[in-house]
Amino acid sequence: MSADLTPFTTLAGPAERAAVIGGSDFLTYAERTDTPDDALAFVARIRARHPDATHVCWAYRLRGAYRWADDGEPGGTAGAPILRAIEGQGVDRVSVAVVRYYGGTKLGTGGLARAYGGEAAETLRTAARETVRPRVPARATVPFDQVSALYHLLTQYDVARGEEVYTERGLSLTLDLYPDDVDPFRQALTDATRGTGQLKD
Repeated sequence: MSADLTPFTTLAGPAERAAVIGGSDFLTYAERTDTPDDALAFVARIRARHPDATHVCWAYRLRGAYRWADDGEPGGTAGAPILRAIEGQGVDRVSVAVVRYYGGTKLGTGGLARAYGGEAAETLRTAARETVRPRVPARATVPFDQVSALYHLLTQYDVARGEEVYTERGLSLTLDLYPDDVDPFRQALTDATRGTGQLKD
């Protein structure tokens, strides 16, 4: 089974936090992002909200993929600590951007790393989370006289229903199933329709 079907913990919704550290304003934003394009779009939105910020530092972790940026801060003092915060909080498919408005006091490299990493960690620690169980797509087909049997079967499984297409032979319905339910659902469909229904991956 593909590793991409492994359940993971992510954010249930966007999270924000504001703090003043050494006279600088730090505004932290975190959000679930499922692809690198999603993550970069998230960063672009934060930049657009704060066009006059001194720095917009960020990181994302999407399964095995990760990336970060210090955005003008000394190398390794912002993006990497944000990424470590994401990993330390055990969340995945998450992007974090920390906006800094410089307040006139230099924090030093250690102070910057603590500020960026600490704000990212605290934002994620207090954010609402959810565990996601990925589903797999499938298509169920049944003749017209077995449509009610298929509908009844759908009530017995946690299934996300998609497009319904009626053909000359009957109903074709796209479904998203949990991986562990695919084989049992296929067998149950065969039994309920006396072998006339099919489930194809």
